[in-house]
Amino acid sequence: MNQQRAQEILNLFPNRRLIVLGDLMLDEFIWGEVRRISPEAPVPVVEVKRESWHLGGAGNVVSNLLELGAKASPIGIIGDDEAGRLLKHRFAELGATVDGLIVDSSRPTTRKTRIVAHSQQMVRADRESRLPISAEIEAQIVAAFHAALAETEVVIISDYDKGLLTPRVLESVIFATQAAGKVVCLDPKIKNFPSYQKVDVITPNQPEAERASGIEIINDASLIAAAHKIRELLACANVLITRGEHGMSLLDANDKLTHIPTVAREVYDVTGAGDTVIATLSMALAAGANIVEAAIIANHAAGVVVGKVGTATVSKQELVTTLLDLN
Repeated sequence: MNQQRAQEILNLFPNRRLIVLGDLMLDEFIWGEVRRISPEAPVPVVEVKRESWHLGGAGNVVSNLLELGAKASPIGIIGDDEAGRLLKHRFAELGATVDGLIVDSSRPTTRKTRIVAHSQQMVRADRESRLPISAEIEAQIVAAFHAALAETEVVIISDYDKGLLTPRVLESVIFATQAAGKVVCLDPKIKNFPSYQKVDVITPNQPEAERASGIEIINDASLIAAAHKIRELLACANVLITRGEHGMSLLDANDKLTHIPTVAREVYDVTGAGDTVIATLSMALAAGANIVEAAIIANHAAGVVVGKVGTATVSKQELVTTLLDLN
């Protein structure tokens, strides 16, 4: 892919319509400085300077889509609490639809609080429930998905293993997406792997691919074997394995393996990089890219966000700039 083709694809990004079904979170950051050690225990005392809140988990996928010009419809659960209301307000503020946010009063909104000093994360505190959602909430999620499906082009499933994506929900939404002739891209977790049947693209990282396939990836032969095993297990079309400093490797529907080297210049924080990959990949597919072109663009987007601290997104201009490296 050259610069001209990449620009053609990016020009079609605005107003692409995508659903993001997945585990929504509130990422809270407490920023400060450390000047002394506590007299109460051998721990640093962080002098808080500011606080910030971001859409996390599947919400970060939505943030990336919106930053790239999409019309995004998040579908997931929030609690009947302050964090849930803050999430809903933030989605609306950014221009996402909020009809698919289902309130489950039996559980808290997933909230991750990170304390950061001098650009280093000191500690993280999580408030969450990972129990599977009830049959009643399952039905509401599936209904919200069906209501949004007619107006979408690509479906993203973002699994953070927080209880939303039960086998019933996954089977129903994947079947409905296929029946509608639309593409479904899935960012997985090991626990639910058997339920990801027949998706168009699955994007495990290397440890997930190794665990799912039972094959340690040490060279091209083992990489190909692992990707083939995942395809065999799931009957999926494309397997895109993200490999950190080694970039990405794609086994496509034509059985061709493509290695895509990393373009990251400096890595400060990998938080949310997988969200950027699945969002950008899906946007490119919605804009008419083939799977290899989409993976290359997603790889460039990931190279931008790992150079930022905290939950981050990539802008369309940043993506244009990094794609100038293409011949």
